[in-house]
Amino acid sequence: MSFLKRIKKALGWEIRSNKPEYDLNPLIYSQLRPFRLPLILIQIILMTGALGYVYIEDYPIMKAIFQSAYTFTTTGFGALNEANFSNQGIIFTVTLMLSGFAVLTFSVGILINTISNGTLFKLLKERKMLYKIARLRRHFVIFYHNEYTAQLARQFRENHVPFVVVDPRDDIEEIAKEYGYPYIVNEEPYKEVAFFKSHLSSAKGAISLSKNISDNITLIASVRLYEKELGRSPFLIISNAETQNDKVRLKKLGADKVVAPPSLMAKRVSAMAIRPDMENVLEEFLYKKDTPIDMEEAFVGEESWAVDKQIQDLHLRDRMKVSIIGITEATGKFIQMPKGNTVIRANCKLLLVGSHRGISKSKRILSYSQKPKDI
Repeated sequence: MSFLKRIKKALGWEIRSNKPEYDLNPLIYSQLRPFRLPLILIQIILMTGALGYVYIEDYPIMKAIFQSAYTFTTTGFGALNEANFSNQGIIFTVTLMLSGFAVLTFSVGILINTISNGTLFKLLKERKMLYKIARLRRHFVIFYHNEYTAQLARQFRENHVPFVVVDPRDDIEEIAKEYGYPYIVNEEPYKEVAFFKSHLSSAKGAISLSKNISDNITLIASVRLYEKELGRSPFLIISNAETQNDKVRLKKLGADKVVAPPSLMAKRVSAMAIRPDMENVLEEFLYKKDTPIDMEEAFVGEESWAVDKQIQDLHLRDRMKVSIIGITEATGKFIQMPKGNTVIRANCKLLLVGSHRGISKSKRILSYSQKPKDI
């Protein structure tokens, strides 16, 4: 890390870079290494030819270079003084022609072998993808492709949320085209190289949607270790679990949010059966694209001016058109539909409902240590 970057990190400034964290150039150069010998041979033969024509035929240096070049490439004669060549010049020219033909044939063979191998073009294509990913900020990295990932990617695209999909399978490019993944990384998700290529250091969070609990456990532990190495604020880690027991385990290991599809489906079906008329409320007002209504949690820290104040003293409904419909206290107790005289305690979470703009402004105001003058 450079001295300037160290100063920025010490001051808490964000270090932005549009360069990938993983450098593919050494691998690309290794694919180009076979071309070194043909290029060296071409230069040696051209120099030898030019010096030979200067010595044998007494050519000026520029004409000697020209004669050597088109003799070496066997493109034809007649531009200079070939009709008056001496015997030594003729023998030298024939030797130069044969040498040029041999070197060019050798070079074409190496070129065809490199192209047919396909590794070079694959690396160049991957490097182009890494440069695109390096420009992302506050994105999500989704690990493992399956039907959950496909549905989540569709929702993210509709809501303009940037994301990168990481999966180790060989046909991930075809899968990305089929499901519309804009950015992909073909690596084992738990490896550090996958974190570098997906630019995880600048991401908002990581999402692990493997159906194998072991994969999710390994990934959560790896992301938390990487987070400590970076010394940055915690990632938002979301995972899935097939059972309630697995859900508890993943949360203990460091996942912030864990979704259990069987439990979620049971709750949804139960809600449909009990209140059929409310079936589409969430889709219409929370999950629908460009909805005017949003729902988020706002954390009230110990330094917030709102601590020990009543809800009505915040004036969120009057000024921001935002309502508090629930409070999760530090002890875990949840208060639903709190009244205006309910006191807000330190380290609690407020469940806010309103417009996205109003909620964002409310969360910012609640983070202040001093009460704003306009409230």
